[in-house]
Amino acid sequence: MLENNIEIKGINPAELFGVNNDKLKYIQSFFPKLKIVARGNIITIAGDKEVMDEFQKKFDLILRHFHRFNSLTKNNIDNLMTEDGSELLNSQEHKDVLVHGNHGAKIIAKTINQKKLVEAVNKNDMVFAVGPAGTGKTYTAVALAVRALKAKEVKRIILTRPAVEAGENLGFLPGDLKEKLDPYLMPLYDALREMIPAEKLADMIEFGVIEIAPLAFMRGRTLDKAFVILDEAQNTTTMQMKMFLTRMGMTAKFAITGDMSQIDLPRKQRSGLAYALDALKDVEGVEIIRMGEADVLRHTLVRKIISAFEKLEEKEKNDNQDNNDN
Repeated sequence: MLENNIEIKGINPAELFGVNNDKLKYIQSFFPKLKIVARGNIITIAGDKEVMDEFQKKFDLILRHFHRFNSLTKNNIDNLMTEDGSELLNSQEHKDVLVHGNHGAKIIAKTINQKKLVEAVNKNDMVFAVGPAGTGKTYTAVALAVRALKAKEVKRIILTRPAVEAGENLGFLPGDLKEKLDPYLMPLYDALREMIPAEKLADMIEFGVIEIAPLAFMRGRTLDKAFVILDEAQNTTTMQMKMFLTRMGMTAKFAITGDMSQIDLPRKQRSGLAYALDALKDVEGVEIIRMGEADVLRHTLVRKIISAFEKLEEKEKNDNQDNNDN
């Protein structure tokens, strides 16, 4: 009987194998002649070489699937264990590529809700993506915009954010207008730089094929033949949100992203994003995708931080409610 160790890299084994290793046990059910033991991020397998080789192939598919989608279900395992499991995964990879970034990097939807966002944009002209930091809302939306531009579905990309941190009054900041605005728009630049070579991106911005501007610059315009993204939408007022949404031209795509836990507006001022989500929830042609902790693709601590904040906020909310009742 041979023995081999497999090291799991870049994945939390607890997330991969589930509670009490139930998914690992399910995987093992396909290899009854193999002994499998998991300790931390090391899996030890023992058995005949032929069976071990087959397990290694299938386990590699499982790891690839988890890296891509950040989830694993028993149905996924069933599909990957079939003879054409590798072919299925490769076809999914090709299908899920949104755009090829710099140096041939494949930019894909990695989580279930990111895939839902892609499907929603494919079906609707206006989509809201709401969720905490690190869930890929803006990044996925920018990738979809670049894809639409490359496919000539739109003639330009317009990216905008409310510069609420400066109250949209940027006059007191040093430098020319671009220098004043760039710090607020940097996340949008960062996403674009991963998808478009620097020189080409500079030319596209110079000639207006890609426009990055604060929300105040949208007033009075009709945005047509364009993929338009409003980022940090939780920091719009209701009037700003109405102004933006009514800029939509006949052949435009609108994606609105935001995080309701990071509102920088004055306390008594209602977020335009909250207002829009409530007002448009039943409007045909508008879809709302809500992302959560499971979609966070940053450092594992980010998930824990989001969860801890949500628990404390819920506790404080309940405590305030009890005080009001008394």
